[in-house]
Amino acid sequence: QVQLVESGGGLVQAGGSLRLSCAASGRTFSSYAMGWFRQAPGKNREFVAAIRWSGGSTRYAESVKGRFTISRDNAKNTVYLQMNSLKPEDTAVYYCAAVWTTGGPPTGGYDYWGQGTQVTVSS
Repeated sequence: QVQLVESGGGLVQAGGSLRLSCAASGRTFSSYAMGWFRQAPGKNREFVAAIRWSGGSTRYAESVKGRFTISRDNAKNTVYLQMNSLKPEDTAVYYCAAVWTTGGPPTGGYDYWGQGTQVTVSS
């Protein structure tokens, strides 16, 4: 059974940084893509970033390009989201997700989800 556990959320001032982690277990993820999504109060969940375990190709939402970086540590089965230059509009619950794929990291259609971690950016 796939299990995804996020950590690293918290409260930070605008302009600050946070690093989220997603520990994955339950299967071999070499043919999977891992994604980060977020959901702010009263809004739909939106794609943030994604990475393929194999090859490491990445994809980002326009709103976070140049500020956020997704990476993975194969030995630890962990995916990271480094968030810099945070803005109040980045405030949301951030979710880690996984999907089996033969192509590039997708922006939707993920099958497995973590429980989420809260990120709050104060102005």
